[in-house]
Amino acid sequence: LITTFFSSLVGIITVSLFQKINLLKPVVLAYLGTLSLIISGIIWHFNDLPQGQVQAQSTLLAGLILMSFIIGFIALAVKNKINVYHSFLEGAKEGFESSIKIIPYLVGILVAIGLFRECGALDLLLNGIRFVVSLFTDSTDFVDAMPTAIMKPLSGGGARAAMIETMDAYPLKESGGFLVESFPSFLSGVFQGSTETTFYVLAVYFGSVGIKNTRYALGAGLIADLAGIIAAIVISYIFYAY
Repeated sequence: LITTFFSSLVGIITVSLFQKINLLKPVVLAYLGTLSLIISGIIWHFNDLPQGQVQAQSTLLAGLILMSFIIGFIALAVKNKINVYHSFLEGAKEGFESSIKIIPYLVGILVAIGLFRECGALDLLLNGIRFVVSLFTDSTDFVDAMPTAIMKPLSGGGARAAMIETMDAYPLKESGGFLVESFPSFLSGVFQGSTETTFYVLAVYFGSVGIKNTRYALGAGLIADLAGIIAAIVISYIFYAY
């Protein structure tokens, strides 16, 4: 949730620059400023806590936030006299129709992802990242989780597979007398939830509705993904580095 805020914020700023949208308006600044202060406060709070309390409090906070979203949607629907169940069924029906339309584009992008992994390009890229990072710091643990970050802009399924592979390769370890997930495992999970399937969206959804000129969508999406990746690494070192 925290890292998604940073990727979304960077995405908004990037699009506003491309489209020359003025964000320096009182209402916009009030929303973005308030959210930024809340997120900064959360990071500051957890940065000063012992690791055990970070785990317990962050799990509780995440559950409360997710439940508040669900309750909020239902409350707004009731307030506006919207039949939630009927709307859900209509959305599910449209989703099934969309799934049929995107199958050809889905097959194409999955073949491309398979080639990228099997030809060794992914391993070569990871070794390059590890070498460059090692020139400046010894903290290269995050590179072990980078397959998830690299795969996510291409495919959510591919990123999920990379996340599972990372968890299998870096299993539980002992910390403070307890068995805990390894840092690469935690980080790969954060990567999975903090970035978007940019190439997948462009290839599949844009293609299914006949959009050929994507303009700056790819650039803006990748910039937002990069912000999410950087934020995920920094935040995960605060929350999960033992």
